[in-house]
Amino acid sequence: MKEQAFLPITPQSFRKLFDLYYESLCASLNYYTRDEAAIEEIVQEVFVNLWEARDQVQIEHIKTYLFSAARYRALNYLRDKQRQMEILENWAKEEKEQNQSREVIDMDEMLPHLQKAIESLPEKCRSIFELSRQEHLTYKQIADKNNISIKTVESQMSIALKKIREYFANLNHCG
Repeated sequence: MKEQAFLPITPQSFRKLFDLYYESLCASLNYYTRDEAAIEEIVQEVFVNLWEARDQVQIEHIKTYLFSAARYRALNYLRDKQRQMEILENWAKEEKEQNQSREVIDMDEMLPHLQKAIESLPEKCRSIFELSRQEHLTYKQIADKNNISIKTVESQMSIALKKIREYFANLNHCG
């Protein structure tokens, strides 16, 4: 059976597409990650982008388009998640190397210092850092929420991590 082009996309045809493909798209992304919330977010983004671009896109095979878009977004999500893990691992490694004189880091002692370090950040920087680390928003979500570019989010996160490292470095020199 040959697929038909669904364009122009109307609210009714969009709803049919969503109902027809949402669950199978989510199921197909289980191959890449078992993170149900991430899968649902990815599939919703695919549909949102399709809706937003409905007047510009020419899609002949909608099923192929949707599954390819979902797979591409899942791979980007995994790449971004890997980058975040590498940044955190590098930070932890640097902290461990700087604190070799201490045998054990007491988390109860460390957390108040971390909170003070976060509170010492400039307001915009702190807000972006908290959205990323405490509310677990993606850089894109943070950018959209604050009407700023993803590059600005990346820059502010870099500044935040640098200032937090400096806070702990100064804390170690003073204490």
